[in-house]
Amino acid sequence: MRTNLLAGFLIVMALGFSSDSVSAQSRSAVAEAQRITGDRFSFSSRTPNGANIYSVKRPSAAMLSAIDKGLSDLFAVARKNGYSRNLSYSAYTVFIANADRDRNSAGQYSPDIAVGAAQYAGTDYDQGGYIYAAGMVVSFSPMTFVIAEHTKEFNRVSDVVRFEGEHLVLYYNDRRRYSETADHSRGGGHPILQ
Repeated sequence: MRTNLLAGFLIVMALGFSSDSVSAQSRSAVAEAQRITGDRFSFSSRTPNGANIYSVKRPSAAMLSAIDKGLSDLFAVARKNGYSRNLSYSAYTVFIANADRDRNSAGQYSPDIAVGAAQYAGTDYDQGGYIYAAGMVVSFSPMTFVIAEHTKEFNRVSDVVRFEGEHLVLYYNDRRRYSETADHSRGGGHPILQ
């Protein structure tokens, strides 16, 4: 079990935007993703559309395509809602971590990561001090989130990418709505953007 902050609870990194700080931002995001998951992200790559990928294993072509599809779906629904900031593949970094489980309590395929329950303690999500999360935002700058590695049912990857991306889109385009939806322990879930 990995202990950490709760799923959906976003971690803000206050870093500058100078060209010298870009690599520092990336290093900070890698360190935070490693702290959250306990994994080492040995591989770096890009999706066909240019999203940045850090992974524990070399990702399959299907996994990379599913990430692009999730981002495409995110960008389409963001534009539908009138949002335009940070809708480019290269603005996003996705960490692909080892799954802490591959089946949910109903026995369905559900690769997820375990994170500390925090404000989810005592709720239906609480699994004895931790919760399972499909994904989790790691930082806003660079726009980064972590998901679990999948070996099949890649449509689930696309959904998780879209859903985690919703938090980032809202952060940069609609802070009020972001604040209302950042913490799922108060209710609500995904999709946020319709």
